[in-house]
Amino acid sequence: LGLWLFAAAMPAAAASPLEKSIQHRRTLFMTAHFSGNGRTCDTCHRGEGKTAGMLPNGKAIPSLNNAATIFPRYNKRAGKVITLQQQVHSCIMNALQGTPPAYDSAAMTDLVSYLTSLSQGKAIDMGGAPK
Repeated sequence: LGLWLFAAAMPAAAASPLEKSIQHRRTLFMTAHFSGNGRTCDTCHRGEGKTAGMLPNGKAIPSLNNAATIFPRYNKRAGKVITLQQQVHSCIMNALQGTPPAYDSAAMTDLVSYLTSLSQGKAIDMGGAPK
C-alpha cells in the first residue's frame, strides 16, 4: 500500500522531446492552411488522420494510419512512383489549393513525421493499400 501511495503522489512524467515534437506536428496538421482555401489537412483526413475521411466532393477516403508504410507507391494520376513527401505536396497544392512547403523544409519534415507517427508499429507494405 505504501508503494502505491508513493507512485500516486508523483507527478506525471514530462513529455519527451519526440512526444512534444509530434504534438507540435499534429497541431500543424490540424491548423495550417498553407495560404490556400481555408481547409486544413484535417478537413479531409478527419480525426487527426486516424479515422476514415471524406473529400470535398463527398468521396470517402481511408485513414492515414498506415500512410508512412505504403510509400513509395505508384500514383496513377502522376503516372509514376511517388514518395510520401510528394503526396503531401500534392494534397496541399490540390485539395488545399495552397502553397506546399519545400521538400527540405521544417514544415514538410513536420508533416511527414506526424504521418509516420500514425504508422508506428505497422508493417511496411510499399505499394500497399491505405487502411
